[in-house]
Amino acid sequence: MPQYVMVYLGGNPPSSPEEGQKHMARYMEWLGSLGEAAVSPANPLKNTATVNPDGSVSEGGATTMSGYTIVQADSMDAALDMAKACPFLEVGGSLEVSELAQMPGRN
Repeated sequence: MPQYVMVYLGGNPPSSPEEGQKHMARYMEWLGSLGEAAVSPANPLKNTATVNPDGSVSEGGATTMSGYTIVQADSMDAALDMAKACPFLEVGGSLEVSELAQMPGRN
């Protein structure tokens, strides 16, 4: 079955710890609803650095990517339906969904 990566972009930080807890509860409920389709759920990113073409390193990223989730789905449409239900969208974030290509020589 194909796998899809959902990349988390943007989003607004919670205005209070309580709001953050409510959002996290909704997010964890959504992840739970994915069941076994969630191959690699909740992979937040931190301490990003960018290696530039000249080999120099700069602090931060070139995008607003803050994490990713990998899911299995029968089709891109099914993966998009999963993404449309993600509470990350409620905090002003967006999700980029891409099918993972199988590399030769990999299972």
